[in-house]
Amino acid sequence: MAENAPTEILSRKPENIAVYTNPQHELYLHRARFLPLAMRKGHIGDIVVTRANSLGHESAGIVIAVGAGVTRFKAGDRVALECGIPCMKATCYSCRTGQYNACPEVVFFSTPPHHGTLARYHVHPEDWLHKIPDEMTYEEGSLIEPLSVALAGVERSGVRLGSPVVICGAGPIGLATLLAAQAAGANPIVITDINETRLQFAKKLVPRVRPVTIPTEKTPVEIAEVIKEALGEETQLVLECTGVESSVVAGIYSCRFGGMVFVIGCGKDFQTLPFMHMAGKEIDLRFQYRYHDTYPRAIGLVASGVIDVKPLVTHRFTLE
Repeated sequence: MAENAPTEILSRKPENIAVYTNPQHELYLHRARFLPLAMRKGHIGDIVVTRANSLGHESAGIVIAVGAGVTRFKAGDRVALECGIPCMKATCYSCRTGQYNACPEVVFFSTPPHHGTLARYHVHPEDWLHKIPDEMTYEEGSLIEPLSVALAGVERSGVRLGSPVVICGAGPIGLATLLAAQAAGANPIVITDINETRLQFAKKLVPRVRPVTIPTEKTPVEIAEVIKEALGEETQLVLECTGVESSVVAGIYSCRFGGMVFVIGCGKDFQTLPFMHMAGKEIDLRFQYRYHDTYPRAIGLVASGVIDVKPLVTHRFTLE
């Protein structure tokens, strides 16, 4: 790369183009101003899009300019962006104890009222940039974010070598979770979805996975029987990546005594669960909120070839 390449990018493409959405869930390109980081008081609660909001928190790119106080980066550095910016104050319990993902003042890009990073240019604090090696593509760098979600789930749920695991949902997070569970040595692994095409993709991604197409006309109890038959046993762990009530309940009925349903996906506010079945089998129900301290490990796993995220990129579009 030429030494003046970062400056050349700005002169060649001076407009900042971003992908936006709105309360009607429309997607469109918009000429955006530079969106500086505004550290202001926020809250964790109902997150609703009430106005036009740019999207994206899965990003990597090249540094084209740095502020006067920046010491760790220079123009031309290749970076992945960690997009949850906590307050990091000593008075913040979550930040002080290392659980910065729970910071009540976090600025999480693309979460209203904060704009996202799916734009040509973005201003980001250096503390939350991570260098990526030259051999890593920007596509791989952007996929460090969903992989971080998966790593957090695998770590907090306690996946071990030989752990039988059921993954519910073969969407982007379900597939990233499949890659992480595979790398952690889970065995056997079942993955479920209502979409046969997604399951075929999962099988191609990890050939030893056992795909199960969910029969939507069946009850969660009946679906659990299908899952257990595919797994060959009751499962020790369900990594639930959909948040859909029927899927969560089917996961519960798939568990052995003392098993766990670990919910990574997002669902509706209130759900009905088989309370006494869970009590009678001591089934734990746990949840995940974003991640912390995962980016360096995720970058290392991808850079070393332990986890290959390249197949997850299936389509490419220009930002024009």
